[in-house]
Amino acid sequence: MAEDVDSQVVNPWEVTAKDSGKIDYDKLIEKFGCQRLSDDIVQRVERLTGRPAHVFLRRGVFFAHRDFNEILDLYERGEKFYLYTGRGPSSEALHLGHLVPFMFTKYLQDAFKVPLVIQLTDDEKCMWKNLAVEESKRLARENAKDIIACGFDITRTFIFSDFNYLGGAFYENMVKVANCVTFNKVVGIFGFTPEDHIGKISFPPVQAVPSFPSSFPHIFSNKNIKVNNNLRCLIPCAIDQDPYFRMTRDVAPRIGYQKPSLIESSFFPALQGENGKMSASDPNSAIYVTDSLKDIKNKVNRYAFSGGQDSIENHRKFGANLEVDIPIKYLSFFLDDDPELEHIKEEYGSGRMLTGQVKARLIEVLSELVERHRKARALVTDEMVDAFMAVGPLPYMFS
Repeated sequence: MAEDVDSQVVNPWEVTAKDSGKIDYDKLIEKFGCQRLSDDIVQRVERLTGRPAHVFLRRGVFFAHRDFNEILDLYERGEKFYLYTGRGPSSEALHLGHLVPFMFTKYLQDAFKVPLVIQLTDDEKCMWKNLAVEESKRLARENAKDIIACGFDITRTFIFSDFNYLGGAFYENMVKVANCVTFNKVVGIFGFTPEDHIGKISFPPVQAVPSFPSSFPHIFSNKNIKVNNNLRCLIPCAIDQDPYFRMTRDVAPRIGYQKPSLIESSFFPALQGENGKMSASDPNSAIYVTDSLKDIKNKVNRYAFSGGQDSIENHRKFGANLEVDIPIKYLSFFLDDDPELEHIKEEYGSGRMLTGQVKARLIEVLSELVERHRKARALVTDEMVDAFMAVGPLPYMFS
């Protein structure tokens, strides 16, 4: 069956809520069996890293975890771990929701000074989006440029596409995982049906095994690097990816590996409202990194769902409903200034600030973010992509 929580459907390919409402994350945590990320853990991250928590941590964007406390325990003991995240390259340009896990992963890499592997599942998109192989491979490289533009450290980062890298030790681990997962089990986790082709059913091990260090012998088998198969992996991802890693965590001890740990985010809402996540199939539901200032202004003003009242008189009297207001949601993601955000929420919620003023501030914040990303991406060459995807050691990955 699909991951269904009171008519919520949350799996790696579909996110919908009951009657087009909001995702109930508390029920999702209960159903999936992960844990809520507590304020104590956030404060511990700050203490161990000696830097402020990322805005996505302190505002609860990354809100759930699996054994993240164990990663912090080993880091506190001076032990090592590595990061793993990914992207399914199905579109030419990324929207802001796609950037969220990479922005946070960059923070984790900088804060903990650890290596990172980034998987581009170009094979998955051939199977789910019916894309041609060559088109999937092209999109993978284009998406890699956007990922590199987030500022990852090339001395600690390996980006790979499944079509180009799969084989050798990676494939050996895939077979080990596949041997441990029955057809009934994979149907129960992912909701596959008899109409799904066998490529989909056989795909989950591909996404599972980057969480095992032996899948990357060119990184983790260097004689000068004192790591082994006990090296822990931390996966920052959106919570819809949890099914892959529940499966992985079940299998890992049976084939001699550590369970991966996860830190999981909520979904970045569509402009039209918080009823799931942005859709690449509807350009007006999302702000893209390729959008112009005019595009951003038009989309925010026309499509960003407002919690303001239907008249200025009523708005001054009753104030805005911040729980449903998308401009406030977006500012909570991307406006780093805590006092300013609280001031806007207070003024808007009381009716002293109007919807147009809040949207104007959001347009400024998003325009700055997109322009900064655009400039960084313009500097990413094909040679840089090749360098990030080169199969070779990362000699300074823990320094």
